[in-house]
Amino acid sequence: MTPSLTPRRWQGALQRSSEVRIIKAVAMQASRVPLQPPSPLGKIANQKPRATALYRGFAPSEPAARRLSRLPTHLEPLVSYAPETRRRRTFAIISHPDAGKTTLTEKLLLFSGAIQIAGAVKGRKASRHATSDWMEIEKQRGISVASSVMQMAYRDHVVNLLDTPGHKDFSEDTYRVLTAVDSALMVIDAANGVEAQTRRLIEVCRQRETPIITFVNKMDREVRDPLDILDEVERELGMPCVPMTWPVGQGKTFGGIINLRTQAMTVFEAGSERRPQDFETIPLAQAEALKARFSHDWDTATESMELATGASPTFDREAFLAGKQTPVFFGSGVNNFGVMEVLDALVDLAPSPGPRKSSLVVNKQPVEKTVLPDDEGFSGVVFKVQANMDANHRDRIAFVRVASGKYTPGMRMKVQRTAKELRPTSVVTFMSQRREAVDEAYAGDIIGFTTHGGVQLGDTITDGASLQFTGLPFFAPELFMTVILKNPLRTKQLQTGLEQLGEEGAIQVFKPEVGGPMLLGAVGQLQFEVVQHRLKTEYDCDVRLEGCQYTGARWITADTPAELREFTNAYPQRLALDAANTLAYLCTSPYDVRLAQERFPKIHFHPLREHAGLALGSAG
Repeated sequence: MTPSLTPRRWQGALQRSSEVRIIKAVAMQASRVPLQPPSPLGKIANQKPRATALYRGFAPSEPAARRLSRLPTHLEPLVSYAPETRRRRTFAIISHPDAGKTTLTEKLLLFSGAIQIAGAVKGRKASRHATSDWMEIEKQRGISVASSVMQMAYRDHVVNLLDTPGHKDFSEDTYRVLTAVDSALMVIDAANGVEAQTRRLIEVCRQRETPIITFVNKMDREVRDPLDILDEVERELGMPCVPMTWPVGQGKTFGGIINLRTQAMTVFEAGSERRPQDFETIPLAQAEALKARFSHDWDTATESMELATGASPTFDREAFLAGKQTPVFFGSGVNNFGVMEVLDALVDLAPSPGPRKSSLVVNKQPVEKTVLPDDEGFSGVVFKVQANMDANHRDRIAFVRVASGKYTPGMRMKVQRTAKELRPTSVVTFMSQRREAVDEAYAGDIIGFTTHGGVQLGDTITDGASLQFTGLPFFAPELFMTVILKNPLRTKQLQTGLEQLGEEGAIQVFKPEVGGPMLLGAVGQLQFEVVQHRLKTEYDCDVRLEGCQYTGARWITADTPAELREFTNAYPQRLALDAANTLAYLCTSPYDVRLAQERFPKIHFHPLREHAGLALGSAG
């Protein structure tokens, strides 16, 4: 028997759901009527629906008591974020340098209608540079040195595309980007196959079980046999390949691709200005005509295609979403060929935003919570901070991947690390360097806002709920340089520049505890050159970088403050604070850590840490 719910208690329950205005009004009108509502109504306080007109079936002329008696037993909000989140596709393009990743990015933007003319990556005298390469140094060198974010609409879907640097010296930036996406598009040079950087990036994807779509590029050049490429992909990446398209010929005899999804062949014609509708398509039912037209290349292609499809498993979307299978496409990015098939596959096959795990320490006990993209509360994580995107305003933009809920202009947000309120005045979406004001954003979207400090890489931002997303690693640097300022009067600018570039993650900055010049730590030599260039052009600081004795670093923690104090007293010359004020031990050889560990067994040495200094990796 359901306990009686008095009018006063009834009103109190409804009051806690602030937006259910109609029902609250009805309850107030019926305050004199004794009620015995069905038990599901007791859950109304926990439902927190978002619509004013929540329930169907109300007739305004009905008496209040009768309206209450007609309330449904199942309370279902009319407003849901699920339709919007299901429309989102967020993916990163990854590859070895020069595989054609940024070129493919341009073509995807072109075919979606986001840009009208595709830019060139190579060539200093190119009339238009790639949309994603917006830094001056990127235009000069023809390489990507920073990840960029682009949003476009295609087939009633919102596609968030993240272009990543291919060079291994900027792999940290790429790793961070991979934490913010739901799938990855891997570009392979058909002449070179799977290369070193590709292996590293794939390993990161496999650890996170990120679904991967493979695009074999540059089929219009003299390349390896497609069967060899598939075999190498399977062997190196440890996952079976499922061909979705198949090439007919290669190099000068490249005739086109067979689309196994549509059972038609698209005929290749060179030209960077061609659109998908400009290519001739012939159904496979006209096999005799195709054989007559392409002769030997057609026979070879169909034979190898039958071998490939016979040896490959059928496409299993569940296996693909689990990162255990990769669909493979062939084409030529520079000639706009085979690109539309990839774009369609991203919409049809790639996953929409999924749940994310939040880990929070409450009363010294770890508490895990699964955050669903359709959850009402807004949450997101800062996966990138970029300084000076607008050289005229010296701004700093924090890039946030929305994990749940909905962003609306003016909403109050909180940085979980500092518990401080965040009220950004300008929140934007991106087309690389160009920005547009955000009216709304849902799970999967990438938004950015100007920050003047207080926000760091790895920060979790919510509309009030206590959450902490993890998984944004900082790796211990392997190369170190000392910063020497040529003009001592620019000390303040140097400090500002190093602080902002350190928070951005472009370089790791260490300040020695005993004083002395700042130290820069990097994964590769090119990072130093880029930072030196950016300090001069963006902060007007001309610096000289000199070698130093250190070859590595480990972040340190201790079980008790006394043990940490004892360690710091023993090694004062070897300690430094990084950009997040996390204490690090600098070493001159691998043996240094081992000796220090033997001398102080209760000190823990960590080869990686979470951004913002929130958590440290396992001891190494």
